[in-house]
Amino acid sequence: MVYVPSPAISIVGRHNSGKTTLIEQVIAEMVARGHDVGSVKHHSHDAFDIDHPGKDSYRHRAAGASETVIASPTMMARVKTLDDEVECSDIVRSMPGHDIIVVEGYRKSGLPTIEIMRSGNPADVNVANVFIEGARAGASLGTDFTQMARGDAAYAADIKHKMPTSDTVAVVTDIAQAREAAKLFNIPAFALDDIAGIADFLEKHYVRPRVTVVVQAGGESRRMGRSKATVPFAGRPLICRLVERLSPAADEFIITTNEAANLGFLTEEFPDLDIKLVGDAFDFRGALPGLYTALQAARNPFVAVVACDMVFASASLVVAESLMMAETGADVVVPVNKHGFEPFHAMYRKRGCVPAVRRALDRGERRAQSFFDDPEVRVAEFSQERVLEVEPRGGCFINANTPEELKRLEDSYLGE
Repeated sequence: MVYVPSPAISIVGRHNSGKTTLIEQVIAEMVARGHDVGSVKHHSHDAFDIDHPGKDSYRHRAAGASETVIASPTMMARVKTLDDEVECSDIVRSMPGHDIIVVEGYRKSGLPTIEIMRSGNPADVNVANVFIEGARAGASLGTDFTQMARGDAAYAADIKHKMPTSDTVAVVTDIAQAREAAKLFNIPAFALDDIAGIADFLEKHYVRPRVTVVVQAGGESRRMGRSKATVPFAGRPLICRLVERLSPAADEFIITTNEAANLGFLTEEFPDLDIKLVGDAFDFRGALPGLYTALQAARNPFVAVVACDMVFASASLVVAESLMMAETGADVVVPVNKHGFEPFHAMYRKRGCVPAVRRALDRGERRAQSFFDDPEVRVAEFSQERVLEVEPRGGCFINANTPEELKRLEDSYLGE
């Protein structure tokens, strides 16, 4: 199973702030927009159960089972006894494949956080007053606001632990002071009933972006002696391995090729993917013309381009690159290591890159990265350290140019 991490955001607030109702409405809106949404609820009490006395699964646990899985054809639940509380990051990591995970609570998780404050809740009003005082004083988010919480020590301590933090990215409120503070801190403030606006914000900044994955399989390789796409690897055409590894990250899957007739079998092999086979846009070859073909063919704004001989290409890296592109606003997110750029396991923003690539082609350039220094293109480097965080075993950029190289990689793969 290919691991595709899910982006997550936390919605936090004090008791009776209305965060559960807000989360329910946000989830419904996001699902209505076609997103796959996961959710996590932080329960503040030690004792809670999702099963009930008398049920078989309850009897299993009562008999001493430390972990019980309840499964049906359409649902599954896991109940496990813990020695220590599980970190929110570990919970999110255990929920791959969602467009977004909405977390209720976990203020100190380090996730980007949306704070709710409601005028009908006295605790929220108290926090809003301190929030605006800190903003007017020029404090930064994450400041210890205790000194601003004048009054008894218990109130000050409560404020300290329940104020917006440096992870706060937006506020949902009907309190004027909170809206003013959000403006001074340069974060958006939404009305309590502006569910569409909150969903727009999540889609723009945090939802897993829609990505077209393009595998470049141009045709015959002189050094390989035949098409790399159809060369056998572990008993199947190499291109099948690339499709299987990368499709979990793809909302659209394209293969650029000059041998569409020889790859027609992929339609039957992967009937659910609607794979598109696209020929070169130019009658001359090269890395940059191939990149232009990939970008022009894609329907989605983010385009992952991967060479067909990258045996250990990573869907997780594709997702991580897309999230970095959404976060930074970059036009190119490209891995970089001691060998330089890896443009054929990189992410490209179609709108920003197509004209820049065309300008480079018109200058006679043929190298893929030759447009990276275009003043209108913003390039974000994806460091080797970050690659290893996503794929601890590495190897994402290893490629095979000869039968001997491919055989060594196949032996390594079969020996795992």
